[in-house]
Amino acid sequence: MVSEHNYLHNRGEKMGMTYSKAGVDIDREATSIKCLVDIIKKSFEFRRGKPGEPKSEIGHFANFIEFDDKYLVLSSDGVGTKVLVAQLANKYDTIGIDMIAMNVNDIICVGAEPIALVDYLAMEKVDPEIMRELGIGLLEGAKQADIAIVGGETATLKDIIKGIDHKGFDLAGAALGFVEKNRLVLGDKIEPGDKIIGLASSGIHTNGLTLARKVIFEKYTINEKLPWKKTVAEELLTPTRIYVKPVLEMLKKDFNNIHGLAHITGGGFLNIKRLNKNVGYNIKKLLPIPKIFSEIQKLGDIDEKEMFRTFNMGIGFCVIAKKEEEIMKIAKKYNIEASVIGDVDSTKKILIEEYDVEL
Repeated sequence: MVSEHNYLHNRGEKMGMTYSKAGVDIDREATSIKCLVDIIKKSFEFRRGKPGEPKSEIGHFANFIEFDDKYLVLSSDGVGTKVLVAQLANKYDTIGIDMIAMNVNDIICVGAEPIALVDYLAMEKVDPEIMRELGIGLLEGAKQADIAIVGGETATLKDIIKGIDHKGFDLAGAALGFVEKNRLVLGDKIEPGDKIIGLASSGIHTNGLTLARKVIFEKYTINEKLPWKKTVAEELLTPTRIYVKPVLEMLKKDFNNIHGLAHITGGGFLNIKRLNKNVGYNIKKLLPIPKIFSEIQKLGDIDEKEMFRTFNMGIGFCVIAKKEEEIMKIAKKYNIEASVIGDVDSTKKILIEEYDVEL
């Protein structure tokens, strides 16, 4: 049996599965998003010189608007095709955690504290038991993020939403945070020599599930055990880690040392480039890669570059700073495995040195 370490180092020519073949073309998405953004950013003019004037271009993890002596920070995101895994498993009490995580983990990337969220639940058919379980996850996610869920919207859209056994639904949300004007972290201070500290993910989180499902369900059923004894449902439905409390503590105790914050979501390690395109990021030594990623790669015959531009590969969040000591100390306090995984250089590239990958 090929070990996960050796398999990830197998650099033979492969024509295996890709995210695009599975149905998600991130390059095409980027081009399409630009078409949309080029139009909607003109709306900034509607608030120019008024309360709520946007203060950043669209494209960071979250945007912020001027409001008196603070900035209000906004983010919106959903759960994606992880909802299909929940339907297969008939288990819905963790999906709410994922939705909240995707929003609040983006909010903290500009140094802001999340405070509130509204949700949007579209269902194929109203199901009280599914809604009850979703509520359990939403409450737990709110607790972990220390936010209030202040409202939302539920819609029955049977002609649009289609799911397994008529249990189809989509769950998304929009979060609000705030930050003092002198406490923004935008990545503009990142410079060569800075350390990249990786904070461990809890697993696959909510990204790349279209590709993961494509390859995993060709071999396994939803309740079948993987080689490491977890069922497919248990592994794929592990909730996304919420980094709010540790990162806010890092910002409180070590603000002047922190130059950038990145949530590693869809697009994998390409997310780091959203902070500052004028520098390079050299990833030298990762945290241990969770077994689920090695299994996905093996089943789909997926090359390393595709893996790192699709999945978090065990790193759910990155802190870029001059020194790592305080950051590591706080991560340990919250029982999050952390390590200096690389440094910033002047190449303007993202290099995963350990696996000879350039993004």
